[in-house]
Amino acid sequence: MSPAARPELDELLATARVVALPLVTRFRGIDVREAMLIEGPQGWTEFSPFAEYDDEEASAWLAGAIDFGWNAPPQPLRDRIPVNATVPAVDPDSVPAVLARFPGCRTAKVKVAGSDQTLAQDVARVRAVRTALGPEGRVRVDANGGWNIDEAEHAIHALAPFDLEYVEQPCATVDELAEIRRRTKYMGIPIAADESVRRADDPLAVAEAGAADLLVIKAQPLGGIRRALDIVGRTGLPVVVSSALDTSVGLAMGAHLAAAVPSLEFDCGLGTASLLAADVTRAPLAPRDGSIPVVRVDPDPGLLDRYAAPPERVDWWIERLGRCHAVLGEEPVG
Repeated sequence: MSPAARPELDELLATARVVALPLVTRFRGIDVREAMLIEGPQGWTEFSPFAEYDDEEASAWLAGAIDFGWNAPPQPLRDRIPVNATVPAVDPDSVPAVLARFPGCRTAKVKVAGSDQTLAQDVARVRAVRTALGPEGRVRVDANGGWNIDEAEHAIHALAPFDLEYVEQPCATVDELAEIRRRTKYMGIPIAADESVRRADDPLAVAEAGAADLLVIKAQPLGGIRRALDIVGRTGLPVVVSSALDTSVGLAMGAHLAAAVPSLEFDCGLGTASLLAADVTRAPLAPRDGSIPVVRVDPDPGLLDRYAAPPERVDWWIERLGRCHAVLGEEPVG
């Protein structure tokens, strides 16, 4: 089925609602997650690039939102998606409480390499997660490109005793990923690429450079489900489908992407509704028995009103939507 025509800006604005949702724990330096929700012909969709992203990068998120709201998703291959717990940069004593918000999850992704955290703090946090999950649990770490090559090599050695499933984006660039993968290959700890996939002019460059063993893909940042699936098919690498602290509307988009991936070897990072203290639906896509369903989500009007962003933030998002729509207007549809 060919993609629908790109909607005009007025069509997007007609149903757009901006929410500001409090978080349970500070994450990525924020305590409140803002998102714009838009209703398209296929249902509700989400536009929620982080505030620091420029219009060029954020326009891919808008393309992803339009794809989900205006195009029917691919036929699902599964109706539930196994998900991982996500552990922010918390103290070790807080780890059990965080994991308790992800019932049934056998895998945990632990944030490391924060600018306000030391390696010793990262090690203590990962140790606490391994202790809580036991030897059968799966532990992965995510550095968000926060280490240089030497720091990454040192950190991976320090974290290796905790039997890591993989290390996500230890360094920022494709060349650095290729080098750290070469240096640590003998340790048998896979390297995953996230930001290097979605911020690269050519996402295939990661695979061609031998910079990663697997890819972390997200529907919004990659421009939508169809484009993400194309990248999966062309690289031939295993993938983990993840989210970006989305509302349940955005998580539904990720779930539909994960449902269409031919081979899903890893638990997905789509359980992050558990990090929100509030959501836009009274039935959030939070993990139950370690998974979430593949469904579309309709926001509750009362919750949209209760968590509506302040007027000045609504104006900011509307202006941003207009700029990103203009960026997309310079690109061909499809």
